[in-house]
Amino acid sequence: RDRFSMDIPPSLSINFVHLHEVKYLLEKPKRFTMILESLGTMQFAWNALHTITPHVFIDTTGCAFTFIVAKILAGCKIGTYVHYPTISTDMLSLVWERRPTYNNTSEITANPIITYVKLIYYYIFAICYGLAGSLADLTMVNSNWTKGHIQSLWKLARGGIHVVFPPVNTKILEDISLSDPPRENLILSIGQFRPEKDHILQLKSFALFLQKYDGEMKNSNVNLILIGSCRGNDDYERVDQLKGLAKELGIQDHVAFVLNQPYSVLHDYLGKASLGIHTMWNEHFGIGVVEMMAAGLVTVAHDSGGPKSDIITNPWDLKAPHKSSSNSNATGLLASQKEEYATAMYEVLKKGPLSEDMLKVRENGRKASKRFSDEVFMDSFKEVFLSSSLLK
Repeated sequence: RDRFSMDIPPSLSINFVHLHEVKYLLEKPKRFTMILESLGTMQFAWNALHTITPHVFIDTTGCAFTFIVAKILAGCKIGTYVHYPTISTDMLSLVWERRPTYNNTSEITANPIITYVKLIYYYIFAICYGLAGSLADLTMVNSNWTKGHIQSLWKLARGGIHVVFPPVNTKILEDISLSDPPRENLILSIGQFRPEKDHILQLKSFALFLQKYDGEMKNSNVNLILIGSCRGNDDYERVDQLKGLAKELGIQDHVAFVLNQPYSVLHDYLGKASLGIHTMWNEHFGIGVVEMMAAGLVTVAHDSGGPKSDIITNPWDLKAPHKSSSNSNATGLLASQKEEYATAMYEVLKKGPLSEDMLKVRENGRKASKRFSDEVFMDSFKEVFLSSSLLK
């Protein structure tokens, strides 16, 4: 309840089968991560199904290799709700183009032989992943971006692939006023402190914004708040590195990190901030983006993945920010480079929280967020689930 603001009614019968003694199987290896993690999940699934064997096995973690155990060894029917494919065609492209990222280091991209070996490894894994995923009797995905990638990988999937947007408690956020009291000059980031969330881009964008527009935004007291959770020591070390980067960029007095706080703290910040920022490349959906829109923040999301394909489908045109006619239906903004993020911060904050243009974007964003409410999710999930073969 404290973390997710959810209540489970006593009438709902839920039994938890704990497998603490084998949780070591899910520890992340340093090398050959995908294949070793997949083998670990298969062993973990075997322990779970050995403890209790259900008629229907539902996976919501993206561990497709568990289907082999559940389907072939335990004889279960399988339903899956895929949030993020374990491998995607974009990952293959990154390796092929030798572009360094958090999971494709410069040591690998600089060596063509290692690159080609990794590419072969990825292709073999993608084929196996596709065969395992195709064992599912019902496949649901959380966005059209995810659907496109799963379709290209799970070519033998039965019963089609259904888009069911994940549930976001938009109702609790719609009570937050858009204008009374006026929003503060806070830029809010929501997300776990994982490398793929690219908090580095947020800090660099904010530093560029302060550097370029400091004269025009003088005495505005703009601050960046990064709020999220840390899963373990690696994430805490990452936060320390981000704090070091903020100091190196000279913005440490304008940046705050809020870690592992209950939902009430997030709700408080959502009620105060003017602008939301999201920087993850190819985010599978973007629940944080929806939460910020529902709370009335003008949201700048990465120009890729779910935020682009499903959430901010009518973005504010940064190339023509003063054309109110072309931006009258805008629900947020999209960016990918630090220069674009810095420009977006400036254009939103200089207009002020009570400007007619920004109030319109806030209203449009809140209205658009209702497509992802808990109620919409429940209706969609029930419709797809009950029409499938899982209960037949």
